[in-house]
Amino acid sequence: MLNSITPFFIVDDLAATLHFYQDKLGFSVLHKGGGDGNSNNDFWAMVGRDRVMLMFKAIAAEVHPQPNPSRHEWAPWDAYVNASDPDALYAEFLARKVPIHRELANTNDGLRAFEIIDNNGYVLCFGRPVN
Repeated sequence: MLNSITPFFIVDDLAATLHFYQDKLGFSVLHKGGGDGNSNNDFWAMVGRDRVMLMFKAIAAEVHPQPNPSRHEWAPWDAYVNASDPDALYAEFLARKVPIHRELANTNDGLRAFEIIDNNGYVLCFGRPVN
């Protein structure tokens, strides 16, 4: 039985990324580590909200995030997050001043969805199929 999948994003600054996902998107830090026991030296972390998890890792100074949209225009998202109520989530994110990449709408591909862009340039789409 498969239970979940966790996208793995390379980041430049783990602390800044955790701050963004906690303060802006309402995620909690579930696990972090990789350091020498001092949390200031951690280089990977997993965050979660409801049943969604994401993993982040700061690899090395010369290894930077490569969001899909920066590589090809036909790959507009780095992750799609199914949300039971995208309208309520959109209102929450607006109140938290989350950078909206694409406004809430019924899309051409049959979704009620919106997109945000995180502090690393990753684009996350939150939505659900339109019946």
